[in-house]
Amino acid sequence: MDKKLIGVDLGGTTIKFAILTSDGEIQQKWSIETNILDEGSHIVPDIIESINHHLNLYEMTPDQFIGIGMGTPGTVDRAAGTVVGAYNLNWKTVQNVKAEIEKGTGIKFALDNDANVAALGERWKGAGENADNVAFITLGTGVGGGLIADGNLLHGLGAAGEVGHINVQPDGYLCTCGNKGCLETYASATGVVRVARDMAEEFAGDSELKRALDNGEEISSKMVFDLAKQDDILAKRVVDRVCYYLGLASANISSILHPEYVVIGGGVSAAGDFLLDQVEAYFKQFAFPTIRNTTKLKLAQLGNSAGVIGAASLALEFK
Repeated sequence: MDKKLIGVDLGGTTIKFAILTSDGEIQQKWSIETNILDEGSHIVPDIIESINHHLNLYEMTPDQFIGIGMGTPGTVDRAAGTVVGAYNLNWKTVQNVKAEIEKGTGIKFALDNDANVAALGERWKGAGENADNVAFITLGTGVGGGLIADGNLLHGLGAAGEVGHINVQPDGYLCTCGNKGCLETYASATGVVRVARDMAEEFAGDSELKRALDNGEEISSKMVFDLAKQDDILAKRVVDRVCYYLGLASANISSILHPEYVVIGGGVSAAGDFLLDQVEAYFKQFAFPTIRNTTKLKLAQLGNSAGVIGAASLALEFK
């Protein structure tokens, strides 16, 4: 019988799990809430308990699995199997995740950064079409990414693929990393709202977005894109500004990597072709001619499953 993979996508609110074939087809999925109390000390025991519980449920044994792969926030030491600095999990000190999960489940374990494993997922079973060279940008609360070159995920000295911190506007908005003008400050969900607030101050025309902001209403990036689709003039200008920065960053990434695909995912990408077409226009404006004609921009296809699929692929190193 072909051995299976387990993929784990560890997030700040939920932990997603999947059992997959070695070809990356999901056979079972489930999730549990992330308990970040007591400095995140419940997280790893909860993962172990949930995996063991479901193996019992499906009448499966550890020897039926190639391995477990997991994507996690924070700084990952892949060789040691440790995580540190995952502040949304309350993990402030080094967590010996690999040693604990291998001991608790009896199955080999590998882990990597959550944005990296989402990139692996999209590359393997999604928009990346298993190409050897793929850049992945995920637009959520922040902006993350993963870069795959010649079939290998790039790590550098540990922080390769931090596309959210490409500088797109020198002396621009202050970023949580301490620098100014990072892509994340403009193109994340919170960044889109920030751009909208700034542009509304200077805007004098008729706009529903302007009225909402002036009235102190809560707005979201989805609202900005929805209003832009309805021809709200201010919302259209905000989206144009955001797409300018995304197109610029995509062109810069592509000048270094020359990928077959730049894949854009995450919550903000739900704006679909309306977003992609405008990003592509700026990409073509800024890209090196050879790259402009060969690199293709695409929307991510796997949605919430990218993390568990990419995580599971980490375990293929044990085959």
